[in-house]
Amino acid sequence: MSTKKTAKASAAKRAAAKTAASKPSRTRASRPAPAAATGLRATIAAGPVAKTGYAASPAPGKDEFRQTRIALLATRWNLEVVDALLAGARECLRDWGVPDKHFDEFRAPGAFELPLAASALMKSGRYDGVVVLGAVIRGDTPHFEFVAGECSRGLREASQKHQTPLGFGVLTVNTPAQAAERCAPGKTNKGYEAAEATLEMIRLLDAIDD
Repeated sequence: MSTKKTAKASAAKRAAAKTAASKPSRTRASRPAPAAATGLRATIAAGPVAKTGYAASPAPGKDEFRQTRIALLATRWNLEVVDALLAGARECLRDWGVPDKHFDEFRAPGAFELPLAASALMKSGRYDGVVVLGAVIRGDTPHFEFVAGECSRGLREASQKHQTPLGFGVLTVNTPAQAAERCAPGKTNKGYEAAEATLEMIRLLDAIDD
């Protein structure tokens, strides 16, 4: 290649480089990273939101529930789960000072029959409160909705009609695993919680009546 052609090629390269440098860059400016989530936003981002804390009621006073009479009403379906709920309810009553001889246990065929049985126990006047225990687990048909809905509605109506505290310990869950989680030993057992709620309501109604 001649010297003249080489010079022309070099000049063309320099001109092209100069033109490219003068054009505005099309590269988009990077956006600032979003601020890190905090508080509730962080909890939601991490997964399902956990329940908020529960302010436990004051511990029972000495002999506060020594004369209290409680009916424990349980179903015959899903026996392994229901028996664990029943064990939790017994534990709570003992923790709160209710003597064993002051609580009686009854069985209903299923959750749908609980409202009538609970109403009869309340009407008898023998008990200061009723703890109702059962487990309704969702299946492949709408049966779950009918049974769970009518059970809870009927129990609420019975409690209001007879003005008797009722602890709702009927599990309404999607899977057997969810039921098992809710009847494990300890104070988070839903049977324990239902019995505790019953005693708290007895205390509250007594305070209102005073």
